[in-house]
Amino acid sequence: MSIKTILLRGDETLQKISKPVTRFDRKLHNLLDDMLETLEQADGVGLAAPQVGILRRVVIVLNENWQPIELINPEIIETSGEQYGPEGCLSIPGYYGLVSRPQYVKVRAFDRFGNLFETEGEGLTARAFCHEIDHLNGRLYTELSDKLMTPEELEEYQSSQENGGNEKEV
Repeated sequence: MSIKTILLRGDETLQKISKPVTRFDRKLHNLLDDMLETLEQADGVGLAAPQVGILRRVVIVLNENWQPIELINPEIIETSGEQYGPEGCLSIPGYYGLVSRPQYVKVRAFDRFGNLFETEGEGLTARAFCHEIDHLNGRLYTELSDKLMTPEELEEYQSSQENGGNEKEV
């Protein structure tokens, strides 16, 4: 396993649409292992393959128990509710944006062996599913955000909210 370089905003790769995975082989397994190590090292909540320079539909999201969920060719099949709050990105370090996302998301995807499955999440997990799948479509959260904030501005925003928010980056 190896830690990959996370591409930063402005890199053209982040604006491109990723291609579906068709081979569930050792190369894919190595990519997933490297992505998980990279995600852990970066202290994020999710990571999409385009963020490490690979234009394939591969995502890792940490669930509410901080366990990794590997999603190959993920597709959102159901959403409900709404949440509005701060969101960050490993490809845009040091900034956060206020983004509206579904409160609940159900995703259909393949695992690393090519088995189809469904998973679901609420709150931060639902936000991460949407955020990472957006990466696969060449879209950054900044396109959905009302305003970009520095960590200091985020802290002020959170202190003005009753329930605060989560500062982890997806």
